[in-house]
Amino acid sequence: MESNDSVYKKIFNLNEMGRVYSHTTNQSIIQAAQLVKKGIVYDLGTERYRGMPVHPIHPPFEVIGYRTPMGLVNEQDQPWMEENNSDNMRVLSEVIFGTMHTGTHIDSFAHITCGLDNHWFNNFNAEKDLGDKGPLKADGSKFLPIFSRGVLLDIPKYVGVDILPRHFAITAEILDKTANSQGVAIQNGDTVLIRTGYMQKWPSPEAQDFFGSGINLDAAKWLSEKGVVNIGGDNESLEQIPAIDLNNPHPVHTYFLIQEGIHIMEFVEVEALARDQVYEFLFVAAPLTVRNATGSMINPLAIV
Repeated sequence: MESNDSVYKKIFNLNEMGRVYSHTTNQSIIQAAQLVKKGIVYDLGTERYRGMPVHPIHPPFEVIGYRTPMGLVNEQDQPWMEENNSDNMRVLSEVIFGTMHTGTHIDSFAHITCGLDNHWFNNFNAEKDLGDKGPLKADGSKFLPIFSRGVLLDIPKYVGVDILPRHFAITAEILDKTANSQGVAIQNGDTVLIRTGYMQKWPSPEAQDFFGSGINLDAAKWLSEKGVVNIGGDNESLEQIPAIDLNNPHPVHTYFLIQEGIHIMEFVEVEALARDQVYEFLFVAAPLTVRNATGSMINPLAIV
């Protein structure tokens, strides 16, 4: 494998890196780019707006106006704007309040902890690696750009339904058979997107009638063994809820983020890909690198 030093032009602490770093090379980027044949771009991100659905563990998402044209005129607190401004140029700006886990997003390795020591990826833990502002290790500032082969696994199409039923377990066997039915093979370094059909109903409250379908731990291990670097789901958890494991409500998150160093993406909008039966593509995403954050809102792209 080629050195990643020539791929990512930053200085990184390798103890805080996951599979994206170790599997991305000059050659893998070139191979992924060669998947583009038609020049068609699929937007895989959701819109974000005040009052949108957010998991109840997170704060609501708010967009608040901060400056307006009439406010600037009436408050007269920006004298530079009143000089040489016969065109009456003004500004609008806003404050955004909410979690990085709003809409389409990616989880950092510090999003999930486990054990009485509250440890996360690479045995970082709350006692020594958590500050007042958030995690100090493997946080949102360590995200890397994603430029890889992408694969969509359309589970409802294989199963023969429009949307997977509530709490449906996607097993390793189902993933394998879905890939075979689509004529695609999961490869080392891939980003794999799992379709449940949930986004057909989201953000309507009716979406909750189909809540909890997703991959189980067996499927997660199968994907890891294939060498994937990112897993994305079109729902709010990726994994089956409630989990069969009575000791952990989110065993798939724990396995991917803490044990394997594989990022999780949620609310990935794949309906257009499924409609066009696009199962292999160039996947691109550039997470925001925010210090102490536990994730990043993203607007990923699939390009064919």
